[in-house]
Amino acid sequence: MILLSNREPSRDQQLRAAIYHAGPDAVISGTDALQAQGIPLSPSRRVHVLIPIGRRIASHEFTWLDRTSRLPEPVIVDGLPFAPPARATVDLARHETDPDRLRRLLTLPVYYGLCSAEQLRDEVDAGNQRGTSAVRQTLRSLGSLRDTYQQGVARELLGGVPVPPPIWNVTICDSAGRRLGVVDAWWDEVALGWVLDPAATCPERPATSHLPLTGAGVMLVHTTPSRLRGDAMAVARELTSAFAAAARRRRPRVQALKEVAV
Repeated sequence: MILLSNREPSRDQQLRAAIYHAGPDAVISGTDALQAQGIPLSPSRRVHVLIPIGRRIASHEFTWLDRTSRLPEPVIVDGLPFAPPARATVDLARHETDPDRLRRLLTLPVYYGLCSAEQLRDEVDAGNQRGTSAVRQTLRSLGSLRDTYQQGVARELLGGVPVPPPIWNVTICDSAGRRLGVVDAWWDEVALGWVLDPAATCPERPATSHLPLTGAGVMLVHTTPSRLRGDAMAVARELTSAFAAAARRRRPRVQALKEVAV
């Protein structure tokens, strides 16, 4: 592959050159794989490329060729093969030494709805154990991240819904400041709330009745995890319809008092 220009190659050109250099079955992992699948990260210095364990080829100036016996089934984006989110995250996390950055890195794919904490743990268990001690410990401290994952899926879904961006994880109060309840997503301009998995009880967020919210005039949309993933089009239509209905009525006198931790 030859660059017919005096300019520095773009990242896309570097990615394509890296795959051309690495040969058949090569897969891009790490930062570039996560970026390609929707996670905003600062570019890495080198392209991390997974290649078959028996292939003998040297790394290039901007490539890091990583031999593996576990080549993942790639996710194709713009004609380039990328490692799935869980694999790309673990490949990157194994080389992260800062505890705060490691925690953020392991949370990001869950936050964006690309994989679950359980899938990250499965990936760690299945792969090379070298360099995974801190990753395992951090994943244990993060727990299931159930709410974070569901909200990541919800954020992804909202990208195709013609409504303004909501604010997330808020406590709704009446005009006197009395607490009415908590919603996962909130459209303040029309007093519309979105509640994810209202039937389940989460230790980090005690189950509460939403009757005070509806009694105060708040319009709520309830969505279970199975519908969020399995019936996304219907959920999108429901949110669009609810937003339009909420906008037509007189807005109730409620307020989003503050954000709450998930």
